[in-house]
Amino acid sequence: MPKDAAVEEFAGLVHALKARDGRSYEALGRRLSVSASTLHRYCSGATVPEVFAVVDRLALLCGADEEERRALEAAWTEADRARRRAASPAPTPVPAVSAAPEPGPGPAPNPTAPEAPRARPRRGAPAPLLLAAAVALVVLALAAALLGHPTRTASAPASPAPGRTAAPLPFTWSIGSQLWEGGCGHTYLVDRAPRAVAPPPVAADSGAWAGTHGAVHGGEPLVRITVRGRSPSDAVVLHALHVRVVDRAAPLPWNAYRMDNGCGGAVTPRHFAVDLDRPRPLARPVDGLDASGAKVRKIPAVSFPYKVTSSDPEELLVSARTAGCDCRWYLELEWSAGGRTGMVRITDGGKPFRTSGTRGRPAYVHDTAEGRWITDSDSGQTGY
Repeated sequence: MPKDAAVEEFAGLVHALKARDGRSYEALGRRLSVSASTLHRYCSGATVPEVFAVVDRLALLCGADEEERRALEAAWTEADRARRRAASPAPTPVPAVSAAPEPGPGPAPNPTAPEAPRARPRRGAPAPLLLAAAVALVVLALAAALLGHPTRTASAPASPAPGRTAAPLPFTWSIGSQLWEGGCGHTYLVDRAPRAVAPPPVAADSGAWAGTHGAVHGGEPLVRITVRGRSPSDAVVLHALHVRVVDRAAPLPWNAYRMDNGCGGAVTPRHFAVDLDRPRPLARPVDGLDASGAKVRKIPAVSFPYKVTSSDPEELLVSARTAGCDCRWYLELEWSAGGRTGMVRITDGGKPFRTSGTRGRPAYVHDTAEGRWITDSDSGQTGY
């Protein structure tokens, strides 16, 4: 069967990345946690990966820039659609049910013969209705065979049988959703005039301040996920972090209040950047910066997979940026351990995280000398 043009184009891009890097299939496969034969199938077009994350990691390993990665993602999207079309079975035609032959004309009635006693009607459905019911059952059975059963996903595991208890996760996780960049840089959107907004809190009290004011994160908030295994020896492997946007609306028309007046340098650890304005947001590993000393030092980005135990936890820092929407979103952490695999949903206390763009909104900073909020003259050039 000839390959789809979209699959060939995608395979060509992947093969070009591999050739540019120069490492063997086996060496690159070890870095990507896939076999050498699997990577070869990606490069030849025999297989299209089900998720883009593994190809994005390959692009990073091979030194691709942002523009190349975007082009690669667009090519993968088209190739994935072609793969799904090829995997969809063609519908099997439903055999037609032959209609029963109509009875021929009977003998002409004899007007001189005595009228025969009429038969008492039998209870139950008439023959035509029974035939129609039989046909309907055949059609339903064929349709069920064609459609099959819905596929279960790792994020929605089957319910345990009655009387059995589902095995607990082999790790624990917690989040921090009221984080400030460097401990002082953050923007909140509040539907209040400046005179009705309290002074900025210290970072540790930001959750209570935000709740009191009904504040929404503005621009590019941070979410910290701490993952710790339950065993000191049996490691849990974290494979990927997926982003799911569940609702998009116009950015909130509220005032923006900045918490970073007088903010100094700090350590920005390696983290994952998410652009919520993209149709398919991805958590991309980016370099961090240590600006707390005399020199600015780069902290190299590290891609998945990670391993965690009870004595060796991992912190994942996610910065989710938006300019054009009031977005509600959550994360999914893909994991495996001891022959088990799964996906755990990361939310903000059971609710989606929420981030809104701030561009064009009236922005304020707090003047500690005067004890009031004043207009930020640079707001037209900053913020998202």
